[in-house]
Amino acid sequence: MVNEEFAPGQSATAAELTRAGLLLVDGAVSIDATARFVPADEQGMVRPIEIAAGCRIGAYTVLYGGVRLGQDSQIEERVIIGKPESGYAVGHVYPGAGADTVIGPDVTIRSGAIIYAGVEIGETTVVGHHTLLRSFVTVGEGTQLGHHLTVERATRIGNGVRCSPGSHITSSCVLADGVFLGAGVRTINDRELIWRDPDRQPDLVPPRFERGAKVGSGSTIMGGVVIGEHALVGAGSVVTRDVPAGATAYGVPARVQGRSAAIEVTA
Repeated sequence: MVNEEFAPGQSATAAELTRAGLLLVDGAVSIDATARFVPADEQGMVRPIEIAAGCRIGAYTVLYGGVRLGQDSQIEERVIIGKPESGYAVGHVYPGAGADTVIGPDVTIRSGAIIYAGVEIGETTVVGHHTLLRSFVTVGEGTQLGHHLTVERATRIGNGVRCSPGSHITSSCVLADGVFLGAGVRTINDRELIWRDPDRQPDLVPPRFERGAKVGSGSTIMGGVVIGEHALVGAGSVVTRDVPAGATAYGVPARVQGRSAAIEVTA
């Protein structure tokens, strides 16, 4: 809806937004006095913000239109949630349009995290300090995203996933349930490093991590590679080819060395 009371990007206090009927609070919540709310996106579209009972919103946090916080969610200091994306990226210009941004019950978002519009985060998940989730990322239940993590647009992360600090997950990656990524893991979706070339468009193919896959710290996973179910990639590897389900691979480039211990124990 369009509401002339709030200009695009204009912030408001909780009291101001409540008076406008745009802050919907269901039960007792704690909102720091310095928290700000931005109901109108850059196209002038206004969306309400919903906060369920038991939520706590820390100092200097900013919530944009379309944010829905589930019951007992804890939002720490200087967090940004629901920010519309604007500007150029990978052949597209984003117009600053808002979207529903859904934070499930009992989610904890640590201080300094930035979560763009359209993100969905499942129950009991933890998002670490200064972690970035770009537009339309989805995260399942009971997942732990470490601090200083970058998760690019439209990535899908399953239930019970752990991503350790300092990793980069490229656009449209899929991390199935139970995946474990060590610290400083790098994923790549463009083998030719094409950017703003007027004669070519990049063929972006992200890697995929199947259920229960584990990747050691400092590894690089190339575009289009599939890490199979319960496969294990050793630390510091550069993975240029698929790793079969249950296999152990390591090295530069990584080569399959046998079956993973996890498969042998549970088989």
